[in-house]
Amino acid sequence: MNANDFRATLAAENPPAGLSVPLTALWWDAKGGWARAHDLVDSLETQEGMAVHAYLHRKEGEARNADYWYQRAGRTHFLRRSTTNGRRWSKRSHKLKNTPRFWSA
Repeated sequence: MNANDFRATLAAENPPAGLSVPLTALWWDAKGGWARAHDLVDSLETQEGMAVHAYLHRKEGEARNADYWYQRAGRTHFLRRSTTNGRRWSKRSHKLKNTPRFWSA
């Protein structure tokens, strides 16, 4: 399934059968079900699950929590540091295997 196919499934009431739990969480998030998505990955101890967990917290504006989950997932998608004038920067690069990038901002 490519990203366009994935987006097309969003017209349905329920996610398609056979999606991984992380992709199902992203499906619910795309439908406006952040809490349902979070519930799916909250205790999922896989790299993909923790990366989606991080994404959900970053999306919600919880950068520290997102950093924690990205670190647990072994990824550096959202890096923060203070500069001399106190600004923060971020860099991300989603590499979830077989995951559509429809959520990229």
